[in-house]
Amino acid sequence: MRLFLYFWLFTYVLYCLAAAPSRTIADRGSSPYVSSGKDGFSVNGSSLRFVGTNLYWLPTLETNDDIWNVIRIWAFNDVETAPASGTWFQLVQNGTATINEGLNGLQKLDTIVQMAEQQGLYVIVSLTNNWNPVPNTTTIGAPDVLASVALPRNTLSNDFGGMDLYVRQFGLQNHDDFYTNDNILSAFQAYTNLKVIVLRYFKSPAVFSWELPNDARCNSTMPTSATCTTQTVTKWHALMAAFIASLDPNHIVSSGTSGFQCTDCPKLYPVAPSASPTPSPAPGKKRRKVTLTKEQIIGQRAESRRQNRAAAKRAGTLKEDGIMIRGRWVSTATRVVSSSIDSSTDGSSCVDSQDIPNIPNIGFGSFQVYPDQESYGPYDPNLDPVSNKINSSLAWIQQSAQSAAAVGKPLVLNGFGLVTQTNLNNFVPFNMSYAPYATNTAIDSRVLMFDPTGDVSGSSDFANSAQQEQGYSSFLEMGDSAGLAGIMQYQLDTTNSPSTGDSPNDGYSIAGNTAIQQILKQGAQAMAGGS
Repeated sequence: MRLFLYFWLFTYVLYCLAAAPSRTIADRGSSPYVSSGKDGFSVNGSSLRFVGTNLYWLPTLETNDDIWNVIRIWAFNDVETAPASGTWFQLVQNGTATINEGLNGLQKLDTIVQMAEQQGLYVIVSLTNNWNPVPNTTTIGAPDVLASVALPRNTLSNDFGGMDLYVRQFGLQNHDDFYTNDNILSAFQAYTNLKVIVLRYFKSPAVFSWELPNDARCNSTMPTSATCTTQTVTKWHALMAAFIASLDPNHIVSSGTSGFQCTDCPKLYPVAPSASPTPSPAPGKKRRKVTLTKEQIIGQRAESRRQNRAAAKRAGTLKEDGIMIRGRWVSTATRVVSSSIDSSTDGSSCVDSQDIPNIPNIGFGSFQVYPDQESYGPYDPNLDPVSNKINSSLAWIQQSAQSAAAVGKPLVLNGFGLVTQTNLNNFVPFNMSYAPYATNTAIDSRVLMFDPTGDVSGSSDFANSAQQEQGYSSFLEMGDSAGLAGIMQYQLDTTNSPSTGDSPNDGYSIAGNTAIQQILKQGAQAMAGGS
């Protein structure tokens, strides 16, 4: 019965994507394993571009009655105490790790891989997560003001264990100890080795890539040491990529970062400079793009703001900020164009998503688009809040694509989403364990990152249905035109599935949203057709 339910879900995924077949590239090998190169992905002699989805919760379907072209799942489910029921893969307790090989353990992951093989799907296998907040505790703000409503385990993507769980159970204090402590490094390698994960599936053509962590950063809900830098995170990626590549010659190793840049940071794996001046490319060939610079980012943002201001002036919606005399504007306040960049590109997250993909054993880079949780550029007063989010996200996609092109490896948008007003009560940010905008929810200082006034009522700061459709269409079109090798929506949910009911909803569900599903299908067909 379990296989039937997985079959039903995988069939639903295929229906939602309905990607057109990729065209055959004659000079590419016919390996059944996905490979990456400067021209993108290939498999079985064909190029591969895709629109996929995130199903982090897929391996947690509970009973034998449970159970897109590419899906992304969590291949970890760490616990600190073995639960009486439910799924778990690894118990990490007091510096010791125990693997669960049972029916409620890795056998569930076996079923996912088996069904993906049967259905011709590919699975990006993520091995750990940056985020694992513990309910009712926080290092930011007072710990006694958090909401009290506990969600069932594995409802949220950040409730599967991860880096902070290792740090806690090995008796350490800082989040970045995960990257440097020898005992933790050995424990994480043991989970990927010893036929637990990598060697368990190294012969499976369904595995698209081994994604090292989801959204690695120096910061999390635990403290960060003063010594953590971009190079700390890059060195960890290099170490683990080399380790996995030594175990599995068949599959790609990929990063799972959010795409944060550090234009001025020293590089461990610098991009080789192109000849200057750059010669004209041969007919049919693309010119090698230059690395992303601080000056380019500032200039692009200034130009975007100028265009938005001009459009607002033509539309009669310009927000004037000068002095009016006798009904006429005679002067405006000085408009300062910032000479600095923001947290997405200044290295403050201690992630350099150009340096990491240039590691020799990393096959492709990644980035994410979650404008309800991250800022990708300065606020433009000529645009409403949702348009600001969409426009800055589109610029972020362009910047990320330029950075990846300089490295010469494929780039995948491994997660994107917009929270809608109708889904706001369910929205749980990745570094929280509760929904801050739900009614009767206590507020802590982290909510103020999203609204400095502390207003948690559903507001126009979040997209309505039409704006969500506009945003998703724009993200897919921009990703396609920018040359992304893959785009993955977060997340595909189901309603009224056989025996399972509704799948988890953390505010990004598109369950029952036929308009968004149609937009994703069209995006998948456009991506595949242009491969």
